[in-house]
Amino acid sequence: MRKGHHTIFGINGCAAVLESKKYKIIEIIIQSGSPAEKDGKVTHALGYHGGHIKVLSSSQFKSKFPQWRTQGIVVRFSGIVDCDLPSYKKQTGNIGLLVLDGIEDPQNLGQIIRTSECAGIDGIIISKHSSCGITDTVLQVSQGAFTQVPIHIVSNLNQTATQLKKEDFWITAFENGIQSKNWHEIDYKGKMLIIVGSEGRGIKKLNLENSDFQANIPMQGQINSLNVSAAVSAILFERLRQLSI
Repeated sequence: MRKGHHTIFGINGCAAVLESKKYKIIEIIIQSGSPAEKDGKVTHALGYHGGHIKVLSSSQFKSKFPQWRTQGIVVRFSGIVDCDLPSYKKQTGNIGLLVLDGIEDPQNLGQIIRTSECAGIDGIIISKHSSCGITDTVLQVSQGAFTQVPIHIVSNLNQTATQLKKEDFWITAFENGIQSKNWHEIDYKGKMLIIVGSEGRGIKKLNLENSDFQANIPMQGQINSLNVSAAVSAILFERLRQLSI
């Protein structure tokens, strides 16, 4: 696979890529008689990309892609470009950005992107140097959500957060500590930057010190730790709940 090229499979993810028109489609491979060939979303989206479609028999398709549950469609594409972080200085209202400090598991990152889209987050910021990056696994797990949520890859999270503070963002870092509030006690309205860290190392000291608030999700079980994607889900939907009242 060439650098910058990605592969995604399954009806939801492939339809999202084909419908977005943001990407360069390299190849669309359809299994004859498959659920994808009969799916309305897919057939509608295929209308824009007629010259790239290759239909294979069931045996040919399964021989080519034996390891994936594809629903009969695989799309190869390019054009995922790091989005430059826009200026929010003149924007007002509720703007929620999520900073991921050191998420190295592609399954977690993919789930977080999917949750962020569902919860109305306006952008995700990840580090170029301490993240798993945007891999095929990340895209697959996100189920097409990556086509809807801007993903900003930056060199320095702390500098980025400092700049956003100058643009009137409040910063809440999720870390256990004496000063930490419960996650539902934070006011998420207005311009809010939410920082979460990896399950192993947590949030880097500089990013933690730069935050205005610290918060956590109290545990009652013996494990005393949520998977980071589960924690993000609780946080983002609490924000959404507050915005709706």
